[in-house]
Amino acid sequence: MKISIIGGGNVGGLAAMRLAQEGVGDIFLIDVAPGLAKAKAFDMDDARYLLKMNYSVTGTDDLKEVKDSDIAVITAGLARKPGMTREDLANKNAVVLKSVCAGIKEFAPDAIVVIVTNPLDLMTYFAFKTLGFKKNRVFGMGTSLDASRFANLIAQELKIPVTDVEAMVAGIHGEGMLPLPRFSNIKGVALDEFLSEAKIKDLISRTVGRGAEIVSLFGSGSAYVAPSAAIADIVKIIAKNELRIVTVSACLNGEYGIKDASLGVPCRLGRKGIEQIVELDLSEEEKEILFRSADNLKSQYDNITA
Repeated sequence: MKISIIGGGNVGGLAAMRLAQEGVGDIFLIDVAPGLAKAKAFDMDDARYLLKMNYSVTGTDDLKEVKDSDIAVITAGLARKPGMTREDLANKNAVVLKSVCAGIKEFAPDAIVVIVTNPLDLMTYFAFKTLGFKKNRVFGMGTSLDASRFANLIAQELKIPVTDVEAMVAGIHGEGMLPLPRFSNIKGVALDEFLSEAKIKDLISRTVGRGAEIVSLFGSGSAYVAPSAAIADIVKIIAKNELRIVTVSACLNGEYGIKDASLGVPCRLGRKGIEQIVELDLSEEEKEILFRSADNLKSQYDNITA
């Protein structure tokens, strides 16, 4: 299996390393910056002896090397800076995505495409419309990362292993996300059996602000360790046809009563990409948050100038 990662920055580079170590296929790291992807690939190669692992990573600045990829992950684009929202990036990153999508459409027309470029949900729908692929083959990393952050904060609060936590976050990958404590649990036991309503609200607030908090602490740059892990998890599920449910940014066509927008919802992933969109029994308040997010995304999409 051939897996291409377009964008060789911190997120893309570390995702390539994780996937290489997973042994899911031949990894191609592509970046327009001359030498960057090749240098990272050489560095990864040099680690094989120390890790006692054999894997294949090819670095290149030529987008044509995406040819015949089974999975293409797009991380290319500008990263957030302090004080900048994901939405501030929309027009600039749409230009980047338009060019990358043209290359994928020409050289890898059968690929499953996973979007990581921010603003993630908006760029996912933009890529879907630009590529013209079926909606099961174009989706974004979405709130799988935010669910991991929610789970981590719950585990830290309760002083339990994070592996005991099942967390659910839907909606946009941004400040308007929808953490869902009703669908989150500790070894199958409802979250409110362990935490007060006030504490749960506090953890939700911290989850929503986690990305911006990390950006602020970095001063220059944004999170990449957890995002790269989210990418690797999604790609591994597809490559190994695990048919596991994770929240990704799916292009909706009536699910949850929403059309013409991409939002984070639980999906069963497998070799065909999105095999099934799982519709949760949301409350009216939760549905309203999703509807507002969808309307906002549609408005932003109409304003993209790329």
